[in-house]
Amino acid sequence: MRSTISKHETHIPGFDAITMGGLPQGRPTLVAGTSGSGKTVFAAQFLAEGILRGEPGVFVSLEEHGDDIRRIFESFEWPYEQWEAEGKLRIVDASFDPADEVVQLGTFDFTALIGRINYAATQLGAKRISIDSISTLFAQYDQKNVVRRELLRMTMALKRLDLTAILTAERIEEYGPVARYGVEEFVADNVLILRNVLESEKRRRTMEVLKFRAARHQKGEFPFTIVEKQGLVCLPLTAMEMMQGSDDVRVPSGNDSLDTMTGGGYFRDSVILVSGATGTGKTLMVTEFINAGAERGDRCLLFAFEESNAQLNRSARAWGVDYARHQEAGNLKIVTVYPESKGLEDHLVDVKQQIDEFQPDRVAIDSLSALERVGTTRGAREFVLAVASYVKERRVPGLFTSTSANLLGGGSVTEHH
Repeated sequence: MRSTISKHETHIPGFDAITMGGLPQGRPTLVAGTSGSGKTVFAAQFLAEGILRGEPGVFVSLEEHGDDIRRIFESFEWPYEQWEAEGKLRIVDASFDPADEVVQLGTFDFTALIGRINYAATQLGAKRISIDSISTLFAQYDQKNVVRRELLRMTMALKRLDLTAILTAERIEEYGPVARYGVEEFVADNVLILRNVLESEKRRRTMEVLKFRAARHQKGEFPFTIVEKQGLVCLPLTAMEMMQGSDDVRVPSGNDSLDTMTGGGYFRDSVILVSGATGTGKTLMVTEFINAGAERGDRCLLFAFEESNAQLNRSARAWGVDYARHQEAGNLKIVTVYPESKGLEDHLVDVKQQIDEFQPDRVAIDSLSALERVGTTRGAREFVLAVASYVKERRVPGLFTSTSANLLGGGSVTEHH
C-alpha cells in the first residue's frame, strides 16, 4: 500500500524511523501510557524539536499548572523563557484546580477552550500543538458522550488550523485497554502507546504505533529511554536494515600467530566475538587488539564493565602494554561503568554517544556478559545487534568478549543465545 499522507518529521531521535517519516501531517495523534511512561516529556519534546527548526508550538496543559510544564522544559535545558519571549512557544494553562467545585447544570461544551487554543495557535502561526492530558476532561465531567463529542469538535478545529497535534491520555494497564475511559482513542486518527514495563527488576520503556490511519509505520514494540538534557531517544532496533558496505582491508589483531591463522588479521568492517570461560585470556586478547591499534596511531575506544581504569592499566602493564602512554597521547579512551548503574537502553545510548564523540578506529567491549545481568535475553540480543550494526556502519573493527559457563564441555555462548 502506498501512503498518500504527508509525514511531519518530529526530529525526536529514532522516532521518525519507527514511523517511517514522522507523524501524519495536520492530524491528531493520541499518545497513551501509564504513569511514568513519558507522555508529557514526549509532548514537550515534540514542540521543542519543532521550535529548534523554526516551527512555533503551543502546549495546552489540562492537568498540570503552566509553571509545572515550564519546569519540564527547564529540566532538559530547553530555553522556554527565550522561546516565549520570541513568540515561538505559548503555554496555555487550562488546568483544573481540585479546590474548585464544578457544578454541572444542563449541557456544556468546550467552546471557550477551543477558542483559547485557536487564538494562541493563530497568534503564533503554530505548526505543532500538544494537549496534555485529555483524560482530565473525562475525570471532570460525568457525561462521557458529551466529552467525546466536544473532543471530536476540538480535533476538527485543529485540523482546520493544519496543526500536527499530540493528545496525551492515561492508561491503567500496560497491555490492557488503550486508555482509561475507553473512548479517547476514537477522537484521534493515530494512536501511539508508551509502556513502562517491569522486567527482571528493571523498568524498560517501549513504544508501539497502534494505529496510523492510511499511513505506513513499523510494526511491533520498540525500546526507548529518556536521556538527561536530550529527552526521549528511541531505539528502532528491529527497523534497522543491513546496508553496511564491505571491503577486504585487514587490521592486525595484535598477535602475530593469530594474524597468520586469520589470513592477515581481522577484516576492518568485522565484529569479533571472543567467547570463553573465566581465565582463558579474553581480556588479554582485547589488550593486544587495543595496543596494536594505538601503536600504529589508531584511535581506540574500550568499554569496560567489569574492571576499573586502574585495574585495566595494572593488567596491561603486566603484559608489557602501557595503557597510560596511549591515553596521554590521545590514542586510547577507556570508559568504565558498573552495568547495574542503568538499563541496557541507557548503556546503548552512552555507547553510541561515546563512539560519535571520540570517532574511534577500533572499539572493544569487555564484556557483554556483565551487561546481561541488567536485562533480559531479548534486551541483551538487541543491545549486541544495535552496537554491532553501529560499529559496522562506520567500517570500524569491534572486539567483544563474553564469558561462557563451562571451561570444558557444554556449549559456546553462541549456542545459548
